[in-house]
Amino acid sequence: MYKYDGLVIYQNHDDEGVLEVVEEKGIRSLHFGSTSRQSSISLTDPESLHLPYTRAMTSWLLFKETVNDALILGLGGGSLARHLLYHFPECRLHAVEYRASVVKIARSHFGLPLDTRLKVIVDDAGNYVRHHAQSGPAQHDLILIDTFDSEGLADSVVSAAFFDACNILLKPDGILVINLWGNETTAFGSCLNWLEQIFNQKVLVLPVRKRGNMIAVALKQRTGKFDMKALKARAVELEQQYQIEFPNYVKDFNTHNSRSIQAVLTK
Repeated sequence: MYKYDGLVIYQNHDDEGVLEVVEEKGIRSLHFGSTSRQSSISLTDPESLHLPYTRAMTSWLLFKETVNDALILGLGGGSLARHLLYHFPECRLHAVEYRASVVKIARSHFGLPLDTRLKVIVDDAGNYVRHHAQSGPAQHDLILIDTFDSEGLADSVVSAAFFDACNILLKPDGILVINLWGNETTAFGSCLNWLEQIFNQKVLVLPVRKRGNMIAVALKQRTGKFDMKALKARAVELEQQYQIEFPNYVKDFNTHNSRSIQAVLTK
């Protein structure tokens, strides 16, 4: 059966709806009953990040050289988890996914490895974060948030309490990165306002070129400020290392953050 311009190689339902895996021209993608791709993987280069928004979510590397303990909220096909495991051998990783069926598909169809460094938890992202924030602060260097269903951003992460709990869980020099839909005006505006309040304006937005995604990067106070010239030079090095368009990210950070850029960068 063909759907979304590709061959459907897996289709199932769980309590949350449809799950489909589709292949087209060597790219395997996860769909939740709509044309939107929740995850994609290149079958010939599985360690690369195929989707532009997942590449944009690596923009945290401009501000932090390495990561030892990361939390991913929203596993999907596991592209971001695989990226961290592959490039950061010392990194311990927790990944929270609401749908057990998605975890199974990430293992069976997207090659998410069984790795002692990776712990996958089936839970609601909002509940998980709020519970663990009560257990103890400063647990993670990095939090990556990509919690979408077929209708948009998950309700459990659209609250000031959620972002406050994330802030508690981050180490003093930690970074939070979240994938937002720029066309979800209410949720986008609310999330951005909460992030700016909780992270003292150290928040940069990164529109994904020619896509509807908007990535927000929030930095804790101890990350300090970054020199623009040095950041541009680092972007060139990162592009060569990861084959990801980091110089474009620096340009777009500078273009789209007239209010907050001074809190993060020195020119």
